[in-house]
Amino acid sequence: MLVVLATIVAVRAWEARRPPGLKPWHRFAPPSELTARDFTDSFTLDDYLKREDQAFREVEANVEQKLAPEDRFAANRYDPDALTSPRRFSRDWNRTFELVPETIRGGALLLHGLTDSPYSMRGVAELLRDRGYYALALRVPGHGTVPGGLTRAVWEDWIAAVRMAARHVAKRAGQGRPFVIVGYSNGGALAVKYALDAAEGGALPRPDTVVLMSPMIGVTPAAALARFLGKLAVIPYFEKTRWLDVVPEYNPFKYNSFPVNAGFQTSRLTTALQEQLAQAASSGRLSAMPRILTFQSVCDATVVTDAVVHKLYDALPANGSELVLFDLNRGTPASAFLAPAAGRLLAEVMAAAPRRYALTVVANRAPDSREVVARTYPANGAAASEKALETSWPLQVYSLSHVAVPFPTSDPLYGGEPRGEAIPIHLGVLAPRGERGVLTVSPDQFLRVTYNPFFPYLAERVATWTAMP
Repeated sequence: MLVVLATIVAVRAWEARRPPGLKPWHRFAPPSELTARDFTDSFTLDDYLKREDQAFREVEANVEQKLAPEDRFAANRYDPDALTSPRRFSRDWNRTFELVPETIRGGALLLHGLTDSPYSMRGVAELLRDRGYYALALRVPGHGTVPGGLTRAVWEDWIAAVRMAARHVAKRAGQGRPFVIVGYSNGGALAVKYALDAAEGGALPRPDTVVLMSPMIGVTPAAALARFLGKLAVIPYFEKTRWLDVVPEYNPFKYNSFPVNAGFQTSRLTTALQEQLAQAASSGRLSAMPRILTFQSVCDATVVTDAVVHKLYDALPANGSELVLFDLNRGTPASAFLAPAAGRLLAEVMAAAPRRYALTVVANRAPDSREVVARTYPANGAAASEKALETSWPLQVYSLSHVAVPFPTSDPLYGGEPRGEAIPIHLGVLAPRGERGVLTVSPDQFLRVTYNPFFPYLAERVATWTAMP
């Protein structure tokens, strides 16, 4: 095993020498970025925002203002004049943001995913704000600035920031008013971890409900190997082994490059989360958990969907939780090419009964139709109900993706029918075709669907789930 591991590391080191090379945004990490030890009991959101602002100023001074001529081009987010610069938007959505209703009737904390930014929480934050919630979309440490920030961040930094933000949101909401946590991807893992910690007692504000989108409850075992892949980075010649992917940074609100440390931290976080879930289930402490509503595609290349079902939902008590699964588009011509195992999980979940949670499946009305219905199977085997949705599968879309769930079709950056802000580039509609080797990034980068055609249904369910008396 040691020989095999050493061989993997050595091969990875040599492969990492291939172009593209590392850029300033890979090598630099803002010195002012917060770590877990900074979050004392007296540390406030204002303190956090001041340090966050300082970190962004460090990126501007050390990266943006020192770009080499070859790094000044239209698709580099770190070029202030680029089409993909965050400065092209009404605000820099990489930063923590607050949305405040005219009258605060509750509080919502929204947590983005790994390599992501608070922008991914914009649609849901606006929805909750319109319903009277003070909404705080937190930028967790290591994100939103430069990919190099994730070479140092650890998951303990993230959960410490979440606890600080939760105290702030609960205080803004006011005593006796509902407190909601919304988590997307890695933010979903942090949301569940926080809810578990709060359920065990202590001074943490307890959420009344949790909403998850593509939650990172489990990752592939390969993520655990990430800790070994960057060992040779101490040698300058092999510094690129600190990275699993080095890709041009064209996305204004999400890193495209992926450091080894980020993968390792997801393994550490999900391992700790699963162990805590199992211990809480065996001790009966899960009875204090809030109800959870989750939206998850049956096919997800980023997280292990099985873990959402078996590690989280199978452990939950009968507390009114619900799992919403988005099935594949079985009415598209591409359905002939679907992998035989693609529908395995859904069949497995449907066969498992009785369940302690409600299950809703968003699927084709019929095999030859792109029209969609939501079929809800209540907990404990009660009769199912069916609701026709007003949207259909887009013709060329054969499934949702991990990154698509929280974004409406109208999202100005990721949507298939972008509306709202007048920005110079719309990533969601890009489907380039042409000769190989011409683009600066692989065409594969544009094949993954980035929006959810069923977001109106998601919005309706979230509004109902978080409705206040």
